[in-house]
Amino acid sequence: MTIALVAGATRGAGRGIAAELGAIGATVYVTGRTTRDRQSEYQRPETIEETADLVTRAGGHGIAVPADHLDRDQVRALVERIDREQGRLDVLVNNIWGGENLFSWDKPLWEHDLDDGMHMLRLAIDTHIITSHYAMPLLLRHEGGLVVEMTDGTADYNAANYRVSFFYDLVKSSVLRMAFGLSKELGPRGATAVALTPGWLRSELMLDHYGVTEENWRDALENVPHFAISESPAFVGRAVAALAGDPDRARWNGQSLSSGGLAQVYGFTDVDGSRPDAWRYVVEVQDAGKPADTTGYR
Repeated sequence: MTIALVAGATRGAGRGIAAELGAIGATVYVTGRTTRDRQSEYQRPETIEETADLVTRAGGHGIAVPADHLDRDQVRALVERIDREQGRLDVLVNNIWGGENLFSWDKPLWEHDLDDGMHMLRLAIDTHIITSHYAMPLLLRHEGGLVVEMTDGTADYNAANYRVSFFYDLVKSSVLRMAFGLSKELGPRGATAVALTPGWLRSELMLDHYGVTEENWRDALENVPHFAISESPAFVGRAVAALAGDPDRARWNGQSLSSGGLAQVYGFTDVDGSRPDAWRYVVEVQDAGKPADTTGYR
């Protein structure tokens, strides 16, 4: 049985990944700061207990553990609990983010709120480092471990494009580099590290932003036509499940991967049966200034 830790699994990609790992029978520890008894600064309704329930309903075993991944003692205790209860860790998904409300799309560095920007760096970079520091010894105890660093954008795309704002760009590029660095340290020790990006994710926040639900998300296309290439959180979840189930996953060590790209290799689909190839679409259609048309891209 696969033992996984999805760090940052309250909502969005983390929730989708946890549920799809559950679908392959994994025991999944899901962490976050929002529980049924306590909310984080997000003030959102989603909880880690809900995510754990989704894992269990999918066929796995979901275990919700409240954790602030900036708190070293909490992360250390989390890993010690996994060791005590399971004696191993096969998959670590570093999905901690927390920055949606902290960056400004239209302000340069010198006009951006400095406290918000620095806090975003801590939430989205320090948390990944702290979690990997404490989790790696357990993950390396058995050969074949997998680390997935979740980011936004492939290495090629982010190298050629400025991503939203100074702080956002720095965070997403840093996570890509963390995956590369970990691959150099883990590869010789029998484990694999990759960076993974979803495409245009239909997260709970994004759906709320456009005033739609997962059931009627296409209603948003009238105002945001390129949203047609969007994908559900299950799609990137299936990408992680495919990597976790691949005995030859070491071939990906150090690489920057996307949900759409992996779907072409492993053959999984999104919940509607399509395979949205978002990053190719972004380059060839959206950024090229062409009208929205997903023909050949999903």
